[in-house]
Amino acid sequence: MTNIKPLADRVLVRPVAAETKTASGIIIPDNAKEKPLRGEVLAVGQGTKDEQMVLKAGDVVLYGKYSGTEIELDGEKLLIMRQSDVMATLA
Repeated sequence: MTNIKPLADRVLVRPVAAETKTASGIIIPDNAKEKPLRGEVLAVGQGTKDEQMVLKAGDVVLYGKYSGTEIELDGEKLLIMRQSDVMATLA
């Protein structure tokens, strides 16, 4: 992956792949899949004088449905968003 470093209070997130089957084995078509709301933090900015960075690379996070800006890097779709768009971390 190309080195990419988010600026200020932004984080780079790799969304977790959406489920392709239900528990009963029914295949979900692409147009019916929900946008993932969970992802892994790949990189974080340095923060701002008003906001200290709490997230770190490797954190698994929950974010809002319409949070961030989608970018494509080396054929992979990633999101770049503000730390404040992240709602929680998963242990």
